[in-house]
Amino acid sequence: MKNSIQSALVGMAVGDALGVPVEFMSRSSLDRNPVTSMREYGTHHQAKGTWSDDSSLAFCLVESLCKGYDTQDLAEWFMAWYYEGKWTPHGRVFDAGSITIGAIRRLKSGVKPTEAGGGSEDDNGNGALMRILPLVFYVQDFSREQRYQYVKEVASLTHKHIRSVVACFIYIEYALCLLKGDNKETAYQNICKELTFFLKYITISEKELSYFKHIFNGGLPMMHRQLIHSSGYVLHTLEAALWCVLTSHSYSETVLKAVNLGEDTDTTAAVAGGLAGILYGIEQIPQEWQTALAKYELIIDLANRLEQKISINYS
Repeated sequence: MKNSIQSALVGMAVGDALGVPVEFMSRSSLDRNPVTSMREYGTHHQAKGTWSDDSSLAFCLVESLCKGYDTQDLAEWFMAWYYEGKWTPHGRVFDAGSITIGAIRRLKSGVKPTEAGGGSEDDNGNGALMRILPLVFYVQDFSREQRYQYVKEVASLTHKHIRSVVACFIYIEYALCLLKGDNKETAYQNICKELTFFLKYITISEKELSYFKHIFNGGLPMMHRQLIHSSGYVLHTLEAALWCVLTSHSYSETVLKAVNLGEDTDTTAAVAGGLAGILYGIEQIPQEWQTALAKYELIIDLANRLEQKISINYS
């Protein structure tokens, strides 16, 4: 798909920036005053078009992949973001999850990258899911077993509990279906049909798989909005993002629906927005939202550099 990396990165960042001004707001308050366009200031008192740590860490992943796959290099980029403000919209970190910060501090102390992430059940925030989408472009021609291993390693820099890893893997596999041209419904059916078997094959426990029942039972698009949660829990974010994609018919509808779920607005919209970017293409992302993005030209350049790297790898 033409410009798919641009579409994914801009789609993610626009969703993120739409959500930043209303992060932590309740669904009921947004129902009364829904987001319909880019806002400024709000929760974090940031300028219009400002994206959060979600996009920052995804951009760090892209920077690392532009040189090849190396978890230690990725760790260096994460530390440069947190300690030096690299790939921040305005030169400083203004929003970061505690689980991610803890992992980056462990990386700083010399912990092996794939061991740095939080591994307890309480460490299943959405901090790995929010940043992992660019990996799909690097692993798109790998076997499913290889893709799972790469997802596991990249997720584990900050979140290594199996639930976070599986959530990231489902997300990458769904994104891959879209990247290869499936429509959103066919992609979802493929996930339901194929991934349960695969995850059992690699010995993910029945108990752990049961947490993903709303996805794997095929009924997610039919769920009422009241049953879709939008907290920072990785499972809630994955369900909400997929639900927004599956129940919408355009990029704008997808990301605005995600933001107006409330609570973790930036991450839900970033995760949904990356998928919607791939699905609808960068041409369908409103131009005024694109050009409002902080460092827009640098994001486009970053996408083009990864495109060039992947073209070389697979030529």
